[in-house]
Amino acid sequence: MLDDTLLDDPAALQRADHDHALLALAGAGARVRTALRLADAAGVAALRPDGRPRGVLIAGHGSALLAGEILAALAGTACLVTGLPPADAGTVAREDRRLRVPAFAAGMTWQLPGWAGPMDLLVIASADGGERGLITLAEQAYARGCPIVVIAPEGSDLADAALQVRALPLPYVRPSLPEQDDPAAGAHLPAEPDLPAEDPGALWAFLAPLLALTEKTGITQLQPGSLPATADRLDESAVRYRPDAAAYTNPAKSLAARLSGSVPLLWAEGPLAGAAAARFAALLADRAGRPALAGLLPQALLAHRGMFVGQLGGGADPDDFFRDRIDEPDPLLLQVLLLRHTPGRSGAPAEPGEGADAEGPYEQPADDGAPRGVAVSRAHRLAAAHEVRLTEYASGRTDPLHALADLVALTDFAAVYLGLAATGG
Repeated sequence: MLDDTLLDDPAALQRADHDHALLALAGAGARVRTALRLADAAGVAALRPDGRPRGVLIAGHGSALLAGEILAALAGTACLVTGLPPADAGTVAREDRRLRVPAFAAGMTWQLPGWAGPMDLLVIASADGGERGLITLAEQAYARGCPIVVIAPEGSDLADAALQVRALPLPYVRPSLPEQDDPAAGAHLPAEPDLPAEDPGALWAFLAPLLALTEKTGITQLQPGSLPATADRLDESAVRYRPDAAAYTNPAKSLAARLSGSVPLLWAEGPLAGAAAARFAALLADRAGRPALAGLLPQALLAHRGMFVGQLGGGADPDDFFRDRIDEPDPLLLQVLLLRHTPGRSGAPAEPGEGADAEGPYEQPADDGAPRGVAVSRAHRLAAAHEVRLTEYASGRTDPLHALADLVALTDFAAVYLGLAATGG
């Protein structure tokens, strides 16, 4: 159950935030700047490629794979981008138990596709740098002549292995968080220590060096200065969604309260918003312990249609209307959150320097008369017909990466706030 009073108590939020998730999100902009600077120092700025690779393979788990999805959305048809999730998980060898990596992740394995070869770029990304399966994957790729890039913490086993296979090593920037000096910290150890929660800021620590690389290789063509300006957008979001901002002025807190007691359907228009929706679903599960279904329009309308006519629909109440409900818990109801990128749309936030309303995504009223595609209009009609609440958030920034930063920042903070208010410490 959500304790909405905690949302307006910054001190209580800080006490409940045992692993500093809010601080990690607030530092995303700084991590992007550091990652870009270190990527240039590592040799990205000096790259002079002869042409684009045939395909890009992104190997890793968690946010590393989501960074690959975002790259695919930004690259479009310019290059094939394929994610390589773990293929299996095995037992951890005795000598590997010393690694600073969760035991389950240490035992995961990856397999290079049979078609991968010298014309394909392999990017291996890890926040821990101790997965033996990723080191083995790098060795496989080296044997096939694939160019390799490794994003991993400096000094990790994976970063060291990158030098052995002649890969380009790019550093993974860890969050700057205070040391845990609370003597009672042991009471908050994870229930599943081999499956710990992921660093909520890891996405940007992967995405910044990855996009710096793809810009140099011609895989993506972002607007000039887009990456450094993205760090500024993330800083602005951190201020807007900060813990000491009252819930009625903090859209992330408002969204968290709105999602309480509901089963969210996270719909998106377009692949970029789709990546933000998938990210939101993953963070709701990881940080708030809440199930959510993400999907791209128009397919989501077909895949999720049955939920509107079932027991979660807003108008569904098959039992006696006059029964006593005082001792019953509030029923879970369906709710739709629709994420969109509407570049240059009238009434949308302006780019920096174009007006005061340039702070993140805006809530789009259903009756504003703005033009909508067939799938979005049908989504509104479906929700209205079954008395299901639909909230539409859109970013009107012309730069797609800035629009992504808008949508991800809002939903990241909302997921963390929902988890903190639900647990109450």
